[in-house]
Amino acid sequence: MTLTCRCGMDMEKEGFSAGGFSLRRGRCCNQESRLKRMMMSGLAIHNIMMRICCHTATATITSSRRHLFSKSSSNIQSASGWGNLKRFLSLRPPPPPPTLLPHCFSSASSLSSITDASSAATTSTPAAPALSEEDVMMGYVFGKKKATQVAHSLWKRVVQKGDVVIDATCGNGHDTLALVNLVADNTIHGGRVYAMDIQKVSLETTSLLLDQSLTPDQRKHVELFLMCHSKMEEVVPSDVAVRLVVFNLGYLPGGQKALITRSETTLLALEAAKRVLAPGGLISIVVYVGHPGGREEFEMVQAFASELPVQNWVCTKLQMLNRPSAPMIILLYRRW
Repeated sequence: MTLTCRCGMDMEKEGFSAGGFSLRRGRCCNQESRLKRMMMSGLAIHNIMMRICCHTATATITSSRRHLFSKSSSNIQSASGWGNLKRFLSLRPPPPPPTLLPHCFSSASSLSSITDASSAATTSTPAAPALSEEDVMMGYVFGKKKATQVAHSLWKRVVQKGDVVIDATCGNGHDTLALVNLVADNTIHGGRVYAMDIQKVSLETTSLLLDQSLTPDQRKHVELFLMCHSKMEEVVPSDVAVRLVVFNLGYLPGGQKALITRSETTLLALEAAKRVLAPGGLISIVVYVGHPGGREEFEMVQAFASELPVQNWVCTKLQMLNRPSAPMIILLYRRW
């Protein structure tokens, strides 16, 4: 059989033999595709010798192993052909590196679970972090937070799970709901909120809000009373240490503005709160002065706080000076 490359060179004269395998004219030049076809055909290939001539390549198969890639063999005529062969072999992709597991994982299943968790973490939206008391206070200073938000944030520094607190003016129930979330624990008897208001519509609104926002177990931590805040001692047991008493003075938001808290009854309520409050407790008062009678009630609260003995009480007022109608926060802390 005569072996001839497309370049016209007689391969047999150059010392190449077909080894029983026929190479057709024009197909011997594509060494890579020719090699792949031979490997895919399942032939028993013992040795592969290659030679690069000009812009062509010739593949020859021999049954002898001792001439495999030998530079001294007559099948390879030049050093440049050997270099081209090594470059061709380098085109074969290396085997993939083994997967290395961290020391803390011993199986691929552990790694897959971590991969799934990391992918889920990247796709899920992180929850917004809760604002600290300092952040809320700075927001109030910059006009971004309301007085009630500042009061709620300060309650967290005083109240713990299982404490007893009083909402003296429950209104629409937002303060009551915040207090329940602060004191309610896993037991039915741990933590108690005594909430009261003189208006029946306030209790109905508060009860509806609590039913919608709390679980049945949490709802059991609240007691609602239709009564004046000056009579809080009638519903709070005398042997109970109250940690917090909350006042939100003024009129019911969305209700009749003529129905407001009065200075006379508010003073009595403050006196009662002072008696039931435990050491380390807080009286939190948000006073609204933009309605008729609001300024007089604020002045009464301020006078009451000013007369408390400094040895036992720390009294603070937060007020916006260039907004005379803005609500003010008055905090009365009882020392230990």
